[in-house]
Amino acid sequence: MPPIRRAARTFATAATVLMPILYIGAGSLTVAVPAAAQQAQPAVAVAVAAVWSEPLIDESRFIGQARAIDEVQILPRVSGFLEAVLVRDGAEVAEGDPLFRIEPHAYQAAVDARKAELAGAQANLDLAIIERERREELLRRGTTPQREVDIARANEAVASAAVEGARAALRTAELNLGYTQIAAPFPGRIGAVARSVGDLVGPGSAPLVRLVRERPMRVAFSLSERQLIRVLEVLKADVTDLTDPALTPEVFLNLPNGRQLDEAGRVVFIDNRIDPTTGTITLMAEFPNADRLIVDGAFLDVRIRSLEPVERLLVPQAAMQRDQRGDFALVVTPDGRVEQRYVTLGRQNGTAVVVEDGMREGELVIVEGLQRVRPGVQVEAVLAGRGEE
Repeated sequence: MPPIRRAARTFATAATVLMPILYIGAGSLTVAVPAAAQQAQPAVAVAVAAVWSEPLIDESRFIGQARAIDEVQILPRVSGFLEAVLVRDGAEVAEGDPLFRIEPHAYQAAVDARKAELAGAQANLDLAIIERERREELLRRGTTPQREVDIARANEAVASAAVEGARAALRTAELNLGYTQIAAPFPGRIGAVARSVGDLVGPGSAPLVRLVRERPMRVAFSLSERQLIRVLEVLKADVTDLTDPALTPEVFLNLPNGRQLDEAGRVVFIDNRIDPTTGTITLMAEFPNADRLIVDGAFLDVRIRSLEPVERLLVPQAAMQRDQRGDFALVVTPDGRVEQRYVTLGRQNGTAVVVEDGMREGELVIVEGLQRVRPGVQVEAVLAGRGEE
């Protein structure tokens, strides 16, 4: 072969084997790698786990606020100088325990005066009765006209009414005297005492103290229309079942420090309408609050559990990632390629998390080697254990 032809053939072979096709644009150079070279890259080994399902006691979470069943601002019902404060700040009291005493002397004097008035009215009535009986006897003898009897009977009626009025006045005076002793209307714990001995107090003055019943305690929380339907579907119940003692689900609390309250509560109230301004409906759960860990006004994490286990899809927590669009996992397709899959997650269960939407049972998700792969690449999947094992 002539030297020139041999050299041309050698150059053509080298260009085919060693040089990629060059595309020269305006100030840029793009190198197109042949598809065969891409396919020649080795598959990345990754550890995968299969999405599985198992029956779980389902639960829904809400933010609630503690509300005392009984809470009252103690106000005086009569006016006077505060004579004694009989309780200390923050004390626990029983029903009927004395809290305050208003100076009673003026009210005792009023009682004494009303008693005297009653005694005078009773004496007038006795005299009127005697006069009426005497006039009736004279009428039977024919020595007095009927008109005198009628007057005597009317005078007796007036005297009887005066007695009743005096008795009512006495009862009012005795009530006012009793109101000088202020007692706890129910058992609970009081707050800070707001008034001091010697203060002039009355029905129009500021409250003396606040009393709260701490056991049991209720927690109010609101559900949107969608959440309400979801809870009813999970519980397989209707609205009236939520407050039925035999059917109502257990309600659990997480305290502000994150610890779960040992006691379980029960739903005792559900409102009869959805608030049109917020689109929510209010429920209340009642807790024994034996250790008084639920404090009136505190915000708490409320959880409602289903009565029976519900079949749920689970995926290892290690497989989950998150970006601006939301939660996603890298799924290995049947042909061994990586697919980015956005999902809707539910609650955590150990080291796994519930998948509400976006995956099917048996699909493979990458749990190790996430940093070495990207969507579309070929991988070699090695099956690992479940997330909870």
